[in-house]
Amino acid sequence: MSTGAQEVSKWKLYAAGVAFTGCVGFSFFGIKQCVPFADTLVLLAYRYMAALIGVILFILGSRALGKYPKKEPGRPKKMLYMTAAFYMLFMILQILAMYFTTSIEGAIVYAMVPIFAKIIGRIVLGERSTRLQNIFVVVTVAALLVLVILNATDIRLNVTGLIIMTISSIFMGCQNVSARYVRGVFAPIEITTCIAAGGFVIFYGAALVRALADHDLYSLFEPLRHPQFVIWVSFLGIGCILLSAQFMAFMLAHMQIVQSTAFNSASTLVSIIAGALILGEPLYWYHYVCGTLILAGVIGLTLAPVEESNSGKSLRDDME
Repeated sequence: MSTGAQEVSKWKLYAAGVAFTGCVGFSFFGIKQCVPFADTLVLLAYRYMAALIGVILFILGSRALGKYPKKEPGRPKKMLYMTAAFYMLFMILQILAMYFTTSIEGAIVYAMVPIFAKIIGRIVLGERSTRLQNIFVVVTVAALLVLVILNATDIRLNVTGLIIMTISSIFMGCQNVSARYVRGVFAPIEITTCIAAGGFVIFYGAALVRALADHDLYSLFEPLRHPQFVIWVSFLGIGCILLSAQFMAFMLAHMQIVQSTAFNSASTLVSIIAGALILGEPLYWYHYVCGTLILAGVIGLTLAPVEESNSGKSLRDDME
């Protein structure tokens, strides 16, 4: 590959990282717009319905243009399903944890995902990070933890919620590692399709069963009467599930786990900035200090030199 091609590839990766950060960072605003019309389960059901519809349209469009990736014979599909399953387990346990703990405490534990992913990637794939990368990871995670804690108004330790949230974050780390492992064998859109389809079956199925058990189908379909709900749940499904999963899978296919997961930290910073700009929430000195450190850490991780030998094994290697 020529140098020019490499540069184009790098810029595509950086663009994917910025887009992922924006999609996830603005998800909180979309959720706030939907909360008046639906509870958590119904909201998740329609988020994944929107994501699945988006995936179907994407696949149909790609096939019409002849750009949908061709499937190789003999691929171990169980690895693809496992990658999606890790994401589903993360989402289910994250929701369960919210019944025992606050969203702030959840954010604190979720901030550790890059650390979990780094450790799991080192054990499972043998992916090594440099000393400089480790420094940037510590700076990013530490600044994010300080930012979340100082920004908190309600922190109460609940052991049950803390354990569930920790397991949830570990599953997210496993999903990142698994998506990295299947690079080059399964395309990002295939991973995203499994996540969208699995999420729709689980969450819409659960919402439908609950509605039937309560003899209250109206509560399941009533939110669709509100254009505001339809618009924002479509954003949450297409932007915050379909596109974010696609961007992350794309990054994990071409970047080390420790580099890709750093953009999760930046998304929290975007959420806080968006809250200030859109909702008029106040910004304090620690927002600027921690924000600068988070950005420095993310930029440092993406620009730090990496040897190809540090990338760890892949499914392709095992197949060959």
